[in-house]
Amino acid sequence: MTSNRPVLITGAAGFIGFHLCRRLLAEGGEVIGLDSMNEYYDVTLKQARLERLKAFANFRFEHVDLADRDRISALFQSARPETVVNLAAQAGVRYSLTNPHAYAESNLSGFLNILEGCRHAAVGHLVYASSSSIYGGSTRMPFSVHDPADHPFSLYAASKKANELMAHTYSHLFALPTTGLRFFTVYGPWGRPDMALFIFAKAILAGEPIDVFNNGNMQRDFTFIDDIVEGIVRVMRQPATPNREWNSAAPDPATSSAPFRVHNIGGSSPVELNRLIDVLEHALGRKANRNLMPIQPGDVPATFADVSSLEEATGFRPRVPIEVGVPRFVEWYRDFYRV
Repeated sequence: MTSNRPVLITGAAGFIGFHLCRRLLAEGGEVIGLDSMNEYYDVTLKQARLERLKAFANFRFEHVDLADRDRISALFQSARPETVVNLAAQAGVRYSLTNPHAYAESNLSGFLNILEGCRHAAVGHLVYASSSSIYGGSTRMPFSVHDPADHPFSLYAASKKANELMAHTYSHLFALPTTGLRFFTVYGPWGRPDMALFIFAKAILAGEPIDVFNNGNMQRDFTFIDDIVEGIVRVMRQPATPNREWNSAAPDPATSSAPFRVHNIGGSSPVELNRLIDVLEHALGRKANRNLMPIQPGDVPATFADVSSLEEATGFRPRVPIEVGVPRFVEWYRDFYRV
C-alpha cells in the first residue's frame, strides 16, 4: 500500500466496518467510508457509529448504495483507492428466507459494481467479506479453506460463495489481487442487534425469555471483533499473489494461478450456545429464561474454523476467548443503552 492513496471501506457504518475504520484512522490512514444506511436494523446505531468516525479529520463519508452503478463508478474514478475492503452486504441467514431479492441486489449486483470499480481504477488489493455459512452441508471439521464448499444452506451463504467465484474471475482476467475472508460468528461492542448475543442480552435484562435453537446444542466458533479487525488489517497489507505451485489437475479452492486467496477468520475454538449463555448470564448478573427450540431452516449445527492459512500468511490467529469478549460486550451494551 502507498501512503498517498486512500483506503475505501464499504459498510463503514456497520459493525465490522466501523471498527476497521476506527483502527485505520487512529493509525493516521486516510479512509473513505461508504454506506447506504439501510434500515435492516436500527439506523440510530449506525448513525452513532458514524458520528464517532466523523470526529477524525482523515475520514470522508459517502452515502451510497452498492447497487448504484453510476455513483460507485464515479467514486472509484475520483478517489482512486489503493486498497478496497468490501464489508457492505445484506446480512443474515434467516432474513434471506423471507427477503431473497435484497441479497441479489446488494451481495451480487453490488459486489459486481465493486469489482468493476477496482478493475478500472487500478486498485492494488480488494479484500472482501465472505462467511463461514458457505460451508453449509459440510460436516468435516474444522472447516478448511482448502476443502470444497459447494453445498450452502441459505441464499445468504450462496451469495457469499458467489462473491468468491466472481472475485476469482476478476483476479484471473484482470490480475486484480483479491482476498476473501470467511468470518465466523463475530461479536463484540457495537454489534448488530440481529445477532444472538445482542438479542439475548436485551431479553435477559428485560426479564423476557430467549429462544435457544437446537436446544442450545448448537456450536459456534465465536470470534471477537478485535481479532477480526487485526486479521483484516494484516491481510490488507499483503495483497494476494499467484500460487506458483497451483495444480489445475488437483485444484486448491483457496488459491489459484491468479492473485486470489481465501482465508478463515475464526476463534478456532467452538463453543456450545448454552455455554455462551452461561457466560452472558454471569456478565449480566442475571439468569436467562431459556425457551428450547429445534434447529431452524438455513442453520448449521456447528462451525469450526481452521485458521492455518491465515496464520501462515500473516502470522496471526484470533485469541480472545468468550470469557473475555462477552463481558466487554456487556460493558458497552450497558453504557450505550444506559441499562
